[in-house]
This record gives sequence, C-alpha cells and structure tokens, in this order.
Amino acid sequence: MAPDRGAPKGSRQGRAATSEDQLGRETRLLGWMTLTFVGIETVKYWTPVKCHVPRRAGLTCDNLCRFMKPKTKTRSAEPTRPSRFDLGGYLDSTGPARKVVKYRAGEVVFLQGDPCDDIRYLQKGAIKLSVLSNIGKEAVVAMLAPGDFFGEGALAGQTVRIGTATAVVASSVLIIEKAAMVRLLHEERAFSDRFISYMLTRNMRIEADLVDQLFNSSEKRLARTLLLLARYGQVNPQRTLPKISQETLAEMIGATRSRVNFFMNKFRKLGLIEYNGGLKINSSLLSIVLHD
Repeated sequence: MAPDRGAPKGSRQGRAATSEDQLGRETRLLGWMTLTFVGIETVKYWTPVKCHVPRRAGLTCDNLCRFMKPKTKTRSAEPTRPSRFDLGGYLDSTGPARKVVKYRAGEVVFLQGDPCDDIRYLQKGAIKLSVLSNIGKEAVVAMLAPGDFFGEGALAGQTVRIGTATAVVASSVLIIEKAAMVRLLHEERAFSDRFISYMLTRNMRIEADLVDQLFNSSEKRLARTLLLLARYGQVNPQRTLPKISQETLAEMIGATRSRVNFFMNKFRKLGLIEYNGGLKINSSLLSIVLHD
C-alpha cells in the first residue's frame, strides 16, 4: 500500500503510511530472498506466504531471513564394512543355487545343443571342450584344468551350448545357476575380479592360439600345446599331464594323428618329454617353440 501523498511528513498518518510501505517492501523482499535461499537448498516446492514483520520486534529482513533459514543436516559418512564373502569356500562347496556334480573319465558334462542356462566351474580333474561340424569333423578347442570356468556363454545370451564338454579324467564340477552368477558379479567384488581376470586371460589365450594356428608349423603348435597343458610359466606348473590320446592332441593343433605320433617320438628321443605312467613335460620343450 503506497503512502498518502497529501498527508504531512511529520504527521502520525504520514509516519504510519511510510512504515506500512516499508513493511510492504520488506515483505516482498523477504519473499524474494526466501525463494533464493530455498532454491539453493534444492527444495522442490516453494509456496509464497504473506509475511508480516512485527514493528515492535525490531527485525529487519536480513535478520529474519537468517532466523528462518533452515538448518542443513549433514550425514556422517558410514564406515565401509569389509566383505565377508569367502571366495574359496563358495567355489569349493555346495549351497543355494549351486551344486557339485562328479563325472567319471569319458563322461559327458554337457552336449553341443543342450540348453545353456548355467555356468560351470572345474574344481578338480580335466575337461575337454570340443566342437562337432555338420559333416562330423570334431575339433578340440580347449583343455580345462582346475580353477577354470566354462559355459559362460549363458551370460552373453546364448540359449544352447555351442560345444561339448567331456571329462578326460574323474572330475568334480560346480554348477552355478545363471541368476546366482549375475548376482555375484554385481554384488561380490572378489568374485567379479576373479571371473573377469579369468576371462581376460582366456581371451588372450584364444588370440595367441589363432596366431599360432596361422603362422607356426605343426611341430611348434604341438610343443606349445603341451607346454600350455602343463601350465608352463604359472605358479604351480603341472609337469605330468593326465592321460591324453594322440588323437586328441591332433584335434587340438589341427594335424593328423600320424604327424603327432612322429613329433612325440622325436620329443621323447630328445629328452623333452617322458613317458612314465603319464606324460611328463620338461621345460626344455620350450626350445622347440623358440627355435626359428
């Protein structure tokens, strides 16, 4: 409300009008300032309320705004609790959404074309992964050792198995349901790190296998395959391999059984491998791979 211009400045009516006009300006200013600091506090809604400043209180807009400003509560940072997930215990035991199945030597773990709805983990033994073509030709794509995952295509949307898994020796396999595997990868960092590390290592191995197949001779491919089966260069190498046929080795390197037999006899005569109830791989076999 604007003051009456006809009233004398010093009169009571003039002073009242001036005070009311000032109060009106302060009220509007208070509303604007309240909107500003409420906006800073990220409050979703602000409703303008008619505000009157008592004359006797002696409050100014600045004092009232400081008085009305809401207090911001700061949340104390909660201490992070260390994960109690036992990775080794989980992979070595049964429980909800997982089970352990034992296979005899030569027994099929899963067939090419079977439903792909779980992930497998090899606890002990050895597993052969092979692929069969439409014309009946079989190729061995991998030999798995304890600590390896397989059947992980279920996580990438595969609905059927693209290969066959067969136990080479008596083996123990942990079967993890797909939903449980997804939950572990999202919630358990130790498990996720272990699985990702394995997959990266396996990816590098597949790339090296491709280069080996394209550029190396069958003799070098056989020597490299034997060293990989023996886990050469790893912390705990397995120098003595489980019983593996020359036909399987031929399928792994893309050669004939007669060529594999020829090179195996050559390696044995040179002392690079030994037959003593099993196949023992000596580190000197690396010389065949490095030889130009």
